[in-house]
Amino acid sequence: MTVYGVTGGSGALGRLAVRALLARGVAAHEVVALARTPGKAADLSALGVQVRAADYGDPQAQTAALAGVDRLLLVSSSEAGRRVAHHTNVIEAAEKTGVSRIVYTSMLNVDGSTNPLAGEHRDTEAILRAAAVPFVSLRNGWYTENYTDQLGAYLERGEIVGATGTGAISAATRQDYAEAAVVVLSQDGDEARTYELGGPAFTLAELAQVVHEVTGTPVVCRDLPAGEYVAALQSTGMGEDTARFVAALDASIAHGDLQTDSQDLAHVLGRSPTSLADAIQDAYARSRRE
Repeated sequence: MTVYGVTGGSGALGRLAVRALLARGVAAHEVVALARTPGKAADLSALGVQVRAADYGDPQAQTAALAGVDRLLLVSSSEAGRRVAHHTNVIEAAEKTGVSRIVYTSMLNVDGSTNPLAGEHRDTEAILRAAAVPFVSLRNGWYTENYTDQLGAYLERGEIVGATGTGAISAATRQDYAEAAVVVLSQDGDEARTYELGGPAFTLAELAQVVHEVTGTPVVCRDLPAGEYVAALQSTGMGEDTARFVAALDASIAHGDLQTDSQDLAHVLGRSPTSLADAIQDAYARSRRE
């Protein structure tokens, strides 16, 4: 019997990965969802999944929670600035408890990326290379939901504002990334392999066009110089530091950091990733039901 563990089991990606394991036929009692607040994973407990308390910042809790786990999906911590410490806690606990394989959700093109989030992922990959546990790195691109979750605002304003220039984004849905992670977690023989994962690339101008086509509401892209974008974000009430961080993310896109020609995601999934149009259609349909 192989026992699978998923960190961040009550989070958006982790929960989908747990459910993807069940969909692949893994018995619920062979799945361990690690969660800071187990009560938030009550839906998984109801399915028979083992839900164990494990704060990323608590090394002892991580060690206890990983007891008996054979293969671990290390979903990256969401706390910028603390990710390396959090991931180190998990990796060291995995070494102590005899985990035989770690699959880590890293960032697309992380080696040379200018993205302000990339450094912590590079550092985590270095820690994994030095660890005693075989690992695979899944370098995920942006979530399509980063944009579809803003669909209502796009339609209300009639525009998508950014500072990405002609930079394109090889995004994919969380569901696609979760299914890919579970495939890699379940298979053998690709230790130390790196997958560059992303869907068909689109620019913000192309995003605006697809939103228009799907919803029938005219939406345009307004691309700004970085300084003007920071000011525009601040005008909405965003703090200066946060606005500069968001602008830096867009600058990274303009640099090409979140675009890839890799077909790794389609190869792992055994199908094409969810299209941008389908993702927008799903988000639009949900919004009309609410």
